[in-house]
Amino acid sequence: MQSATRSTHLRAISHAVMLICLFGGGVVVADDETPDLAPLATSSAQVVEVRGQRGDDERLAPGLGATSLPGSVTTVTAEDLATLDIGRDISNVFRRVPGVVANNIDQGDTGNGFRMRGFATQGTHGADTAIYIDGVPQNIPSSQGGAGHGPAFLEWMTGDMIDTFDVIKGPVSALYGDQNRAGAVAIRTREGGAATPSSATVTVESYGGRRGSLVLSNDLGRIRSLVVADRYSLDGFRHGASLDRNNLFWKLSTTIGDGVYSLRATYYKSDYAGAGYLSLPAMEAGLVDPHDTMFNLPGFGDAHRKTLVVNRSPASGDAGWFATAYAEDFARSRAIQTSTTLHTYGYDERDIFGARGGNTWAFGTAGVLTVGLEARQDKGDAFRQQYRNRQPTASYVNNQALDLLTYGAFIQGQYRILPTLKLHGGARYDRFDYDLVNRKLPAASTGYEASVVTPKYGAIWNVLPAVELYANIAQGFRSPAAEQISTSGSLGPLGALGGRSNPGIDPSRVRSHDLGFKAAPLDGLSVSGAFYYIQNDDEIINTAPDVFVASGQTTRRGLELDLHYQISSALNTYLSYGRILRAQLDNPAPGAGPRLSVPEHTWKAGVQYRTAMGPGRLSLSGDVYVTAGNPYYMGTPLYERDIPTYVRYDMKATYDLGKFQGALFATLQPHEFASDIAYGTAGGLLVTTVPQATAGASLRYYF
Repeated sequence: MQSATRSTHLRAISHAVMLICLFGGGVVVADDETPDLAPLATSSAQVVEVRGQRGDDERLAPGLGATSLPGSVTTVTAEDLATLDIGRDISNVFRRVPGVVANNIDQGDTGNGFRMRGFATQGTHGADTAIYIDGVPQNIPSSQGGAGHGPAFLEWMTGDMIDTFDVIKGPVSALYGDQNRAGAVAIRTREGGAATPSSATVTVESYGGRRGSLVLSNDLGRIRSLVVADRYSLDGFRHGASLDRNNLFWKLSTTIGDGVYSLRATYYKSDYAGAGYLSLPAMEAGLVDPHDTMFNLPGFGDAHRKTLVVNRSPASGDAGWFATAYAEDFARSRAIQTSTTLHTYGYDERDIFGARGGNTWAFGTAGVLTVGLEARQDKGDAFRQQYRNRQPTASYVNNQALDLLTYGAFIQGQYRILPTLKLHGGARYDRFDYDLVNRKLPAASTGYEASVVTPKYGAIWNVLPAVELYANIAQGFRSPAAEQISTSGSLGPLGALGGRSNPGIDPSRVRSHDLGFKAAPLDGLSVSGAFYYIQNDDEIINTAPDVFVASGQTTRRGLELDLHYQISSALNTYLSYGRILRAQLDNPAPGAGPRLSVPEHTWKAGVQYRTAMGPGRLSLSGDVYVTAGNPYYMGTPLYERDIPTYVRYDMKATYDLGKFQGALFATLQPHEFASDIAYGTAGGLLVTTVPQATAGASLRYYF
């Protein structure tokens, strides 16, 4: 059975890659007659251009930026995002990043899955990758809103707010703390003024998708102002599913002396209903329709966030002092259906405050050194409660009052010892000072104090003018969850007797090893690849009821390849492949499956093309995304199977004419019942079904 399944995987992959190559070939013919695009560059619309990686000299130059790191880094710009259909799921901004599986689980605004390098410890809600926006950490520790420990909720963002972001593979950077095990994502928001045009957009999509967006960009004297307002609603492919979301973003920026100062305020509110998961065997047998709702009982939830962020960064280069301070009112709920009458209702209400700051010194063109401090306090309530017939009962899974204080320091430096060789080093010290009040089992209430040091080392060497080698050895960490420190036992009332705490548990650390290359063998062609080996010597595991310890070991090994070919100024193609060679528990519990549920194969390929057409400009993009070989376990005793191969095609056409921009877009997910949102149970695979075809159109007016 396994060999037949793998043969099916390979056929699906080869068919997908052949299709994108055929699409690319058709575009090459069109490019033969491409006229000069220079006259169109003055259009008020954004120029769609997919950028490559930074040049070799910039990689060798000592710096604070992500692209100066001796590791695998992908940079995505606002121009890149203009060629994507982001739609309802902000996770789509990662659609082309090699080796990354990113998605919302299609149950409302429940977090943004971000899985890479074999990490999926907390499922699909974004844990194990540290995500920062304008220097503000986004991972929420000990979330009970149906998302586990360390999820990232990015639904408050839209594509219009993003300037650039970097995806850093592995924990090589000392600038990022908790959850930086698989790597980090650093997002920078846009500024107003000349850098961003004002616009108004209306969008309609399949299944009742409706969106209205307004971008107001102004120069108010020396102050640059950017306002983004967005309203989105969706009826949903599944019965009982819906989404209603409001986003408001306002950023003021100014340059004073040698610094750029900004003040950013955001407001986000969402109400949603989720249709839950469906049994794959039941759908294959015709007993369940892909549109159905789990248990015929929709889940539900809502969320709101109000955030204020102040930033200071050097106006030119890296040298100088930087600072970030932020405050946030965060609330989120999610009710997950567990039977025809019951929900498990999770709720978070937090007040979050934090700051980070430091200084970067440049030593001519030879070296750079950064030293900084940061602190974050997360205080509020987190609980999960049983609901019956959508009404609360007296039974709780857990209920805690949290006071989570984290603080520490980081240092990072680079030195170019030869014209072709740069060394990198850094370290973090992070300390946790928690106060956990367990309302369900008061005897388990406890304080928690621990610390962790995570060093980083690496080097970049240009062995030839067009060939770069890099290597790094780095450690990253994840803090323990509140539920692991102060356990809550089985379902029951508040104030019950008993309870157990684990105040001696240590943070979970990984040791990551990378060896990679970048090469430009031909004009316009760039090829890069990396091999990684990651060991987690103290994965936090449950050894007995209510007993969590940092023990055991998990191992992850894999490789990634990425190819970009800029055929002409009008035509760009890419192809990437991620292969996980090993992702498993090295000493699983008796009867447990050792392999982690992450795709063995991840393929991504696409083309982007633009040309003058009549009085305007036409831009086309097409992308293919394939995941295969994702294991799960079912049955008694357990036996291993693979989640069905998932294939997704994305297409977008944009036409710019004067101040107007029209777009048509479509997504095809042709394999019936296939989804990259799935998990295994003893009774079989559960999936969130997705439509086989969706489409939409938008009209934007620039002013």
